Amino acid sequence: MHSLNRKLITYFLAVMLATSNMAFVSTVYARDYDSNTERPSGGAMLADAVLMRVPMTAVTIIGAAVFVVTLPFSALGGNVGEAGTKLVKEPFEYAWVRPLGEM
Repeated sequence: MHSLNRKLITYFLAVMLATSNMAFVSTVYARDYDSNTERPSGGAMLADAVLMRVPMTAVTIIGAAVFVVTLPFSALGGNVGEAGTKLVKEPFEYAWVRPLGEM
């Protein structure tokens, strides 16, 4: 039983690490993409929907949980708004507000 718990924790941490890496890499590509010059292809839309939107939704949910847990510390530090923006608002907007295919 202990071995099973250890494996589950290992798999969970591996998925979290992979998801967080995708979030950082995707923001670099998002800044470099110029939406005025070309329209995204169907493949780009599919890749965005499957490879970016799903993990970024998970990042948003995890960020919201971290925000709630760290809210007392943010309140004491006076940066509740900044923490909410970085942990919840920006991942949510990247996952749901931007046009499909614009990574």
